[in-house]
Parts: sequence; C-alpha cells; structure tokens
Amino acid sequence: MRILIFLLPLFALFLNIFGLMRLIPMYLTIPLLFITIYMSVYFYFDRKKFKGFRKRLPH
Repeated sequence: MRILIFLLPLFALFLNIFGLMRLIPMYLTIPLLFITIYMSVYFYFDRKKFKGFRKRLPH
C-alpha cells in the first residue's frame, strides 16, 4: 500500500506530461493527477492520526 501511494502520483505525472505534449487529452490527465495527489496526501497523514486509547474489557 505504501508503494502504491508513491507510484500512482508518479504515473499520473507522466500521463500529465503526455497530456502537455498533446498525446492524451488534458481534461483526463489533470483531474487524474489532482485525485492521485489528494488521495496520497490523505492516506499518508491518515496513518499518523491518534485513534484514542483502547477500552479495557472487564475480566
């Protein structure tokens, strides 16, 4: 999962470069790049969130 967080934005960046060369339509590559960067930042910072203390079960 960690590798995927870093590989998807790189793949979207290369697709965006192809879009800048007019090989792929830009209206497809720009939203894809934005979504992958947004999701990678979201998943990266979501892991470090404090999730509270565990509730102890009575014995």
